[in-house]
Amino acid sequence: MHAITVTVKGQEPVVVAAGTRISELIASVDENGYPVLGVIANNMLLPLFAPLITHATITPLTIADECGWNIYRTSLCFLLAKTAHELFPDVGSRVRNSIGSGLYCTVDWPDLSPAALEANVKKLKQAMLATVKQDLPITSETVSYEAAFNLFKQTGQTDKLNLLAHRNPPVVCLTRCGTFLELSQEPLVSRTGVLELFDLLPHAQGFVLNVPTSAKPRELPPLPPYEHLFKVYQEHIEWGKIVGITTVGQLNQAIVEKRADDFIHTLEALHDKKLGRIADQISRREHPVRLVLVAGPSSAGKTTFSKRLVTHLRVNGYKPTLISTDNYFVGDELNPRDADGSLDYEHIESMDLPRLNSDLLRLMAGEAVRMRGFDFKKKQGYDQAAATQLPPNGIIVMEGIHSLNPRLTSDIPREHKFLIYVNALTQLGVDSSNRISTNDTRIIRRMVRDHQFRDRPTLGTLRMWKSVIRGEKRWIYPFQHLADAVFNSALDYELAVLKPLAAPLLNQIKPWDEEYLEARRLSGFLHNFSTLSPDVVPGDSILREYIGGSQLTY
Repeated sequence: MHAITVTVKGQEPVVVAAGTRISELIASVDENGYPVLGVIANNMLLPLFAPLITHATITPLTIADECGWNIYRTSLCFLLAKTAHELFPDVGSRVRNSIGSGLYCTVDWPDLSPAALEANVKKLKQAMLATVKQDLPITSETVSYEAAFNLFKQTGQTDKLNLLAHRNPPVVCLTRCGTFLELSQEPLVSRTGVLELFDLLPHAQGFVLNVPTSAKPRELPPLPPYEHLFKVYQEHIEWGKIVGITTVGQLNQAIVEKRADDFIHTLEALHDKKLGRIADQISRREHPVRLVLVAGPSSAGKTTFSKRLVTHLRVNGYKPTLISTDNYFVGDELNPRDADGSLDYEHIESMDLPRLNSDLLRLMAGEAVRMRGFDFKKKQGYDQAAATQLPPNGIIVMEGIHSLNPRLTSDIPREHKFLIYVNALTQLGVDSSNRISTNDTRIIRRMVRDHQFRDRPTLGTLRMWKSVIRGEKRWIYPFQHLADAVFNSALDYELAVLKPLAAPLLNQIKPWDEEYLEARRLSGFLHNFSTLSPDVVPGDSILREYIGGSQLTY
């Protein structure tokens, strides 16, 4: 066996035999006393039980690191799946959606009364804690495809069988803890003993798996306001059960059996129905709505939503005028900067707030207003040549990331505003313990759109994504509970369409790029999906905003 050189961050290089496990080369805790949960080795995220086969530079990860925190939360989902399967082998469990740093989860217990739910959640938590106390090893193993198929068939893990049904590798990588096995998706901790801090909080028909944040690893955070979003999730979950497609494996089967068209038409009709309902809400308000404000994170579908909402408002007798907050950027000379000194385009003071409020008030008073425009090449604002004036029954629809922030339109009376929050909140899961996050859906949408229409390389999109997320946490999510309506822009078939467009872009990211780690993770995630042709997407779909071919004008 040949020798390799390994450099652990902050230490001198050592020469070891190829195949040496990472856990043999690093300390079990860092200088702050946090357990080491995994490593970044040559821009790859690896578990501690992984063997090293090439020269490597290693950075240990703890829960205080973003990647380490992801390992911690993913490992808790694995522990939850193991415990639920062993305690309640005849009922399904699912990790559903995020609530703050935690996750909403369900187990299909026959009795979901408050007393029974509380008792079962308590039993589940105690069993999880017992496994933590046992400090059981978590390992990986490679078996033949046939062996993996038979193992999951024997244990009744149909969600894993559904994924395997649409793959044909000669061997399959599994993750094991005791007798429990799962398909390997993302790196996990090497022992259950490091998963000490968590809680299970009964809620609705399930519970929240509460997890510490990376900023405060030694305490569990309070849950943020989430009831408005939770109702949207619940509605989508129930809808998924009705149509019978709740996991990627089931979606893949529908694609193979050529049943996807009906699924697609139903999803798109659901979007249209929700748009109509929101337009009706606006019409029924006691105080006449003069300004509709649409907010949401990057690539949530705000622009297409706003354009389609305009159509529904026309049906209700309004004459809408669309305005973009992008026209009110102050320009680089006045734009705030972040802690690193870089221009912070997500900051609310990157907007010319006095001018925006003045223009809106004058419009609502019936004046003809030369609205502001913005030249993105010169990075300067200007007065538009043509004046804008609201007709009788006129209503303004304005979209932008700050639209829910009261500061953006502070001069406009609240009773004349209707606030809408848009995000992509899919009910689809990869399998029972691996959910599809809104962040993953949005970054894949963004990569495809940037490549198609903005001539921006995927490396650049991935590179700026962290700053986008930071901006959303500061400027969007704290205000989402103020919304009068929430629109879920997720389309449960979209990743099957986006996969053949996104996969080649991710392959352009190379191991020497810092973003290689994220590109590999997203590539592995997309590997779960069968593909659909873009031809199946209706012309007015929100998905067309990202893949092109829309009937709408942007």
